[in-house]
Amino acid sequence: MNYIQLEKLGEGTYATVYKGRSRVSNEIVALKEIHLDAEEGTPSTAIREISLMKELRHNNIVRLHDVIHTESKLMLVFEFMEQDLKRYMDVHGDRGALTPSLVRSFMFQLLKGTAFCHENRVLHRDLKPQNLLINKKGELKLGDFGLARAFGIPVNTFSNEVVTLWYRAPDVLLGSRTYSTSIDVWSAGCIMAEMISGVPLFRGRDNNDQLNQILRILGTPDDQTIKRLVNDSPEIQIRPFPRMPRVPFQQLYPKAHPLAIDLLDKLLKFDPTQRISAEEALRHPYFTTSAAISGTGPGGEAMIGNGSQSNGMEYQQQQQQQRAAQAQAQAQANAQAQAQAQAQAQQQAANYAHQQALAAQHQQQHHQQYMS
Repeated sequence: MNYIQLEKLGEGTYATVYKGRSRVSNEIVALKEIHLDAEEGTPSTAIREISLMKELRHNNIVRLHDVIHTESKLMLVFEFMEQDLKRYMDVHGDRGALTPSLVRSFMFQLLKGTAFCHENRVLHRDLKPQNLLINKKGELKLGDFGLARAFGIPVNTFSNEVVTLWYRAPDVLLGSRTYSTSIDVWSAGCIMAEMISGVPLFRGRDNNDQLNQILRILGTPDDQTIKRLVNDSPEIQIRPFPRMPRVPFQQLYPKAHPLAIDLLDKLLKFDPTQRISAEEALRHPYFTTSAAISGTGPGGEAMIGNGSQSNGMEYQQQQQQQRAAQAQAQAQANAQAQAQAQAQAQQQAANYAHQQALAAQHQQQHHQQYMS
């Protein structure tokens, strides 16, 4: 094999992940070793992950370098990423909560990767902090496409046993099998809320409890929303919902920027047809304005937009231009005020001179009358 196993990074039900090194290039990689059952053969999740990740080439999706297949195991060779988002929050967060600038940077990158998947007709179906990987440059990438699925037109009927419970959309919890890209958008909203506060937003024990957790925050959907859900997904089993008022996100996260709250609100709509798309979310003012939530990334570089240094430099240039424009405007205002003050002083001097002239003329007339 062209790769040397170094240390074990993690172990799951179906696979073990190692840190490795290429014998050819000396590059550090991640080796995902999947043990094969002699009778069952290659797991469908592995086949799906390989086929999709070979097609998905994007800066915010983990790169699959190589696939090594033997009789007893399947080895997937990925680019090496230092840690996942959950671990990053635990280590670098304030009790898990990240700085506003990091939340914005990571959300932008998450949405970029998700939008690329959707553009290429792929649902990730398992977005959560543990499946978002981060490298030393502060780049965030989507990983673990084991539950991902290609979709087409007409809408396919999918399994509703997808997405880790805490990040599962309400329509999927209700039993929808005709969902689409909006389920990834919901997961992204849950991840954003978790980065802001440091704790998951909805922490249900099972499907039913998870749905109740959502209702406690979003409030009970109106009859029109329920009717639309049933029309779009006839397989949904609607049960009587307890009447609950909505709790505003600004009340939950009082320190969050209003633009962050607005985006969160658009991502976490109970009705999937009302959720913003990943592509639309990237154009939200949260990412294009507001210096109040700018800052630097884990390596000290500016972390606006996709987390790259070039975007940070562009942002700094924009800020410098804005400050220069403000300084110029202030200088013009000062000059205008000075000119007005000077004109006012000249006018006062002219008025005084005129009064003095009138007084002298009056005194002369009075003197002439006295002499005559």
